[in-house]
Amino acid sequence: MNRRTLDPTSSPLAAFAVQLRRSREDKELTQVQFGALVRYSSVYISNVETAKQAPSLKFVQRAEEVLAAGGSLELLWWSWKNGALIPGFPEYTAKEREAIGVRLFETGMVPGILQHHDYSAAYEAAIVRRGEATRVQADERLNLLCARQRLLDRTPAIHAVVDEGVLLRPIGGSTVMVKQLSHLEFLSCRPNIVIQVAPYALAEDRPLSHPVTLLTLPNRTMVGYTETLQRGYLEQDADTVAGWAGKYDRLQVDALSRADSLAMIRAVRKELERHAR
Repeated sequence: MNRRTLDPTSSPLAAFAVQLRRSREDKELTQVQFGALVRYSSVYISNVETAKQAPSLKFVQRAEEVLAAGGSLELLWWSWKNGALIPGFPEYTAKEREAIGVRLFETGMVPGILQHHDYSAAYEAAIVRRGEATRVQADERLNLLCARQRLLDRTPAIHAVVDEGVLLRPIGGSTVMVKQLSHLEFLSCRPNIVIQVAPYALAEDRPLSHPVTLLTLPNRTMVGYTETLQRGYLEQDADTVAGWAGKYDRLQVDALSRADSLAMIRAVRKELERHAR
């Protein structure tokens, strides 16, 4: 049977369609068999798998259960649903879901997967106030972030380095920042998570000047991700990613130790609490 070939990087809906078909075929189910299990027609399944028809959330949730997809299908669905996502990010989230190791560097704000809900909500609310997104889009982005944060429980190794300015930028005001910093303190005590702070004192010697993410995949290959204002870029060239990894290794060495980073986070949090009284 001829099958419509989809490029999963062409759109979030195409990425979902390709992943759904792969997951179904991994279970050795035909479209008819799968349709019977999720209580949708084989025609519906075919249309979704060829990106001719957008799936409903109810269908996605049933497919997750039948295919034991571990949240990957719902994650891709939210990537499609949220039209405010920049191009390239849905492709990254598909790889993020597979990762056995995540290394992050952020200069402007707390990395998404480490954010407290109130911190994320305050940031999204500001985007809505500026007219850059609708309330619906903001809520969908928050739902997507919630799905992504499952990484914290299933990924063996997560290492985050944040610039000192991330701790001092008062997103949501003092009350929200106290919650966020307390959340970082809590996360830093988990055995699979390391959080370090790159202090201002590094100045021009800070090896990385832009936010970057490095993912280690199950086959031990690495991919990188970074963004411009217009789009995100998933970098898979081995030499380029190796260069990013080398700079990240240097950053880990130059940043404050895990214990000293925790002490700085705690000190900033206590100072905010003192002024809030």
